[in-house]
Amino acid sequence: MAINKKTLKDIELAGKKVVMRVDFNVPVKNGVISDDTRIQGALPSIKYVLENGGKLILMSHMGRPDEKGINSDNTMKLVADYLSKLIGKDIVFVDDCANADAQVAAMKDGDIVMLENTRYHKEEQAKCKQKDGESDEDFKARKAALKAEQKVLAEKLASYGDIYCNDAFGTAHRAHASTAVITKYIPVSVAGFLMEKELEYLGSAVENPVRPFVAILGGAKVSDKLAVVKNLLGKVNTLIIGGGMAYTFLKAMGHNIGNSLCENDQLDYAKEMIAKAKELGVELLLPVDNIAADKFDPEANTQIVGNDIPEGWMGLDIGPKTIELYSNAIKNAKTVVWNGPMGCFEMEKFNKGTFGVCAAVAEVKANGGISIIGGGDSVSAVKKSGKAAEMSHISTGGGASLEFLEGKELPGVAALADK
Repeated sequence: MAINKKTLKDIELAGKKVVMRVDFNVPVKNGVISDDTRIQGALPSIKYVLENGGKLILMSHMGRPDEKGINSDNTMKLVADYLSKLIGKDIVFVDDCANADAQVAAMKDGDIVMLENTRYHKEEQAKCKQKDGESDEDFKARKAALKAEQKVLAEKLASYGDIYCNDAFGTAHRAHASTAVITKYIPVSVAGFLMEKELEYLGSAVENPVRPFVAILGGAKVSDKLAVVKNLLGKVNTLIIGGGMAYTFLKAMGHNIGNSLCENDQLDYAKEMIAKAKELGVELLLPVDNIAADKFDPEANTQIVGNDIPEGWMGLDIGPKTIELYSNAIKNAKTVVWNGPMGCFEMEKFNKGTFGVCAAVAEVKANGGISIIGGGDSVSAVKKSGKAAEMSHISTGGGASLEFLEGKELPGVAALADK
């Protein structure tokens, strides 16, 4: 999946209006932004447009207004005010992304306009579920009408600019009005620098890794990572599995797993993947010991057990021998991709596995290798462990990085111009 897209550096920006899709879907509570990583990530692209004489129109979604309604914690006004202080520049805020003609027309070179949350318009996502009692025919007609409205919104957003720039890798796996459909209505569409960095790291890791290549997959469910396991088995030297999903694999191998998390409908798949790894000569590492708890609780009683977990107990983290086994495999790697924690790291009793793996992954960069953290809970774990600065690349896209690792084409990337 060699991806070579045009970026902001490939085009003339002076005097041009640039509509930029950013991922400012930041955590907010009571009007306060608690983590500005995504805002910081977009700064290189923002500053580059302004320094090169462009006019910048920023747009993003925030939160889930389709589910939780429009409220004071999902308005882009919060981000506009925050970003304004960050860069020391006034930002004109427009309270409806589909009604910004006047503000855009008044822009001078170096100005910034920020549009309100794109998901305040249902046509942004054009999500459509069949209602109870609704006929197939009526559902299809409603779906088609919503798709037509999505094109109208995309065309409106495109009308604000001469150039479209997508710097929102976190939403690149969605074919929304502001991420993919817009490209049909604007002369040129390029990648921002954050998008370029994501594609560079993930693309080279998956397609042309420096070996040994180790992938670490964790998290609760095998079903969330089905396609990733299958795709990576054909590429890696070693595949490490931890977290809740490991217990489905252990049960498939005939172990007793007590009350541990297990997807019984995935047992055949797990057996198939174990056989495939053997056939391909890929080292597939599973836990050799576990931290078992008598209940899912921070105050639970715990014990270290082997690969058979007693009845009434559940595995909530990998054990010390497994940490050592995994760490040795990771430290010798030249490329590591990690997606998903090794246990319930949010509880102190069950964070040693995830933090132990984290420490090993941090050594990879120090030894001249490349370490890529693939979004979601892994990012939270790395930050919580204090090792974030020691990683080569921390992805801003949970779902997008997962789909990329599955080998899927991302609509928001595919729609951009090739070099």
